[in-house]
Amino acid sequence: MKNNIYDFSENIFKIVGKDSALLAAGTISNFNVMTIGWATLGVLWSRNVLICFVRPSRYTYEFMEKSDVFTVSFYDESYDNKLRYLGSHSGRDEDKVKKCNLTPVKAGDGVTFEEARLTFVCKKLYYQDLDKDLIPAAVKVRYYPKDDYHRAYVGEIIDYLKK
Repeated sequence: MKNNIYDFSENIFKIVGKDSALLAAGTISNFNVMTIGWATLGVLWSRNVLICFVRPSRYTYEFMEKSDVFTVSFYDESYDNKLRYLGSHSGRDEDKVKKCNLTPVKAGDGVTFEEARLTFVCKKLYYQDLDKDLIPAAVKVRYYPKDDYHRAYVGEIIDYLKK
């Protein structure tokens, strides 16, 4: 049975801004995962959505492009070192999930991890590259010194899983 998103009561700014989070795309048999620090939740087109951002240089980008479903999962602070590792090493080069001893599990048509305390399962609705000409100069200097702008992915939240 699916959880009712209207029963969700956590502080969005805390979980997105302070907690550790992973973005996963692909299927249980073929996926990649990366640590994320930016996301937003809200309502768009009368749908509950999660918007996340991925640079084209990331291996997960390839999976986001091919996948109709993605997940964003959150972890308590005891996983911070593992999530830092997952964010700084590429799945192209190694099985970083196995190295971090995380346990992949199905989440609808996507994948999350048994260790997650909270997972949003999202159906991809829309994506768009950020327009570098519209980004404030100070933001470009701080976050885009290599001109490697993110693509924004809008996903309808179709379920959330909570321990």
